[in-house]
Amino acid sequence: KSTDPSGGLGVSPRRTGPGGRVGQALVFAATVGAKRQRNAVTDLRHVTIYTDGACTGNPGPGGYGTVLLFGDGRKELSGGYKRTTNNRMEILAVIVGLDALKERCRVTLYSDSRYVVDAMSRGWAVKWRARGWMRNKTDAALNPDLWERLLDLCEKQEVTFQWVRGHNGVAENERADRLATSAARAPALPVDEGFESS
Repeated sequence: KSTDPSGGLGVSPRRTGPGGRVGQALVFAATVGAKRQRNAVTDLRHVTIYTDGACTGNPGPGGYGTVLLFGDGRKELSGGYKRTTNNRMEILAVIVGLDALKERCRVTLYSDSRYVVDAMSRGWAVKWRARGWMRNKTDAALNPDLWERLLDLCEKQEVTFQWVRGHNGVAENERADRLATSAARAPALPVDEGFESS
């Protein structure tokens, strides 16, 4: 079995300068590799996800709503807890949507939560984890249990986070809001263990 260190181009690994054949072959190999990586992302199934969270009292009864759109299909998910916060439900709505994917996908995820979109798209959550879930030297990052789950899920998908203005006529965002609100009003809601232990 060949283990060609030059990238499978059949070029012997002789030491030459950047202008020699080996240098040119390695540049070509790197270009081909980058193109294949881009094509691999493009070839992934595209899924659009709308998420929203709701909470009465904050903390209080809360719920999440998630709408997944893929081709002609759709899937709606929702759930609630008897005592939680709005931010936790916003994060959980995203987690539930990504966790529903059974294969690696190219995801465009819409949320009306600046908290969620900025923390993920600007890399804040990654920095909080690197600092041991501290926002800075003195302030702890809230909801580390949920951020940890979300970061792990994002490593399995190609996710682009997009902020959308809430209650502004975006149909699927409005639907996610109704799902979240309805879930928060359901009877006999379970305990949010992550919130109660924080």
